[in-house]
Amino acid sequence: MMQADTMRLSFPQLLTSAALISSAIFGQDAARAQGKPQDTEVWEPVPKVVTPGATNAAAPSDAIVLFDGTNLNEWVQSKDKSPAQWTVADGVMMVNKAKGVGNIETKRSFKNYQLHVEWKIPENITGTDQARGNSGVFLASTGAGDAGYELQVLDSYNNRTYSNGQAGSIYKQGIPLANPNRKPGEWQSYDVAWTAPTFNADGSLKTPAYVTVFFNGVLVQNHFELKGETLYIGKPFYKPYDRAPIKLQAHGDKSEPISFRNIWIREID
Repeated sequence: MMQADTMRLSFPQLLTSAALISSAIFGQDAARAQGKPQDTEVWEPVPKVVTPGATNAAAPSDAIVLFDGTNLNEWVQSKDKSPAQWTVADGVMMVNKAKGVGNIETKRSFKNYQLHVEWKIPENITGTDQARGNSGVFLASTGAGDAGYELQVLDSYNNRTYSNGQAGSIYKQGIPLANPNRKPGEWQSYDVAWTAPTFNADGSLKTPAYVTVFFNGVLVQNHFELKGETLYIGKPFYKPYDRAPIKLQAHGDKSEPISFRNIWIREID
């Protein structure tokens, strides 16, 4: 029967059958030519052991704790590097909007990192648009005032503003992919992966900055490529720097001041 069945195959069918057999044999030979599975196993370097926090919001073992609720020892006034003058009470720091105080920034400078920040809009918040719980986390502070790269903080729970200026935006550049804001009076969180820009010897841009942001556990910036530093008016552009502090903004709007807590960072240079 096998011979009879084979005899009944047409010439094109015979060619197809031969090609399939040849392909199977070639595939086996190719697999053997690739060697053993162990040939593609990489054993060095061994990733360092990091003990995670008790929760995903808690600092892991290799983190630098920038604010643990007790003091502002890791922070200075941005304008003159004097001791930070924001208020600390009940485990949180509150923005000080008094005239002449202004922004604060970390004593240390960073390049590439993972950052965790928690913030809260006061329950009794007033104002509208950009004048409602406005603040910002500057992922790299490159000078006085608001110089640097800003991740916007704002009450965007029920507060319409321009999309590239709401909470979770890279201010005036990156519109967040979603709006996961909690209502005023509840704690919110940012988890950030920051890749700093690099520059050539002549100061020209070598590689741009990138940022990924999870806002209350929701992805709102997905490896977003920044066009330069944050500008309130005009188009962003880059200016060279190497390492920079992280800055928290004391915005000049008249609404009630916001609070921060549980801030830590992991350097990933």
